[in-house]
Amino acid sequence: MDQINWGILQELQKNARIPFAEIGRKVGLTSPAVAERVKKMEDTGIINGYYTSINHQKTGYHLKAIITLRAFTGRLKAFLETVKTFEEIKNCYRITGNENIIMEVVLHDQEHLEKLIDRLITYGETRTHIVLSEVIKNSPVKKRIVY
Repeated sequence: MDQINWGILQELQKNARIPFAEIGRKVGLTSPAVAERVKKMEDTGIINGYYTSINHQKTGYHLKAIITLRAFTGRLKAFLETVKTFEEIKNCYRITGNENIIMEVVLHDQEHLEKLIDRLITYGETRTHIVLSEVIKNSPVKKRIVY
């Protein structure tokens, strides 16, 4: 990863639909050279995909929450097999500490939240944190500076 690749990544993280020609002007390369570098970063797994950022509230999901789960003994494996079927869960991580799982969920309303919790408590003890606002969202990955 050289400085030019980092420049390309910075631009793609700001706007994944930016034309290669525009990236090239910013990093000092031709459009085909940018395309070649992007392809190499995709092939090596540095770039994993491109996503659309959705405003959940404007699509009818008026509640966002973070839910942690402390799985009951013997229930973690069952949860890990089932969690992918929960449409409300947008991100789910297996973590260290007292809880095993942390999830980011979007919901229509409090009734929807209650129904989700009722489904989750068959796997373990939950804690719910309602998101009031996003302070940092999708912060870009930057080149590590070694001191």
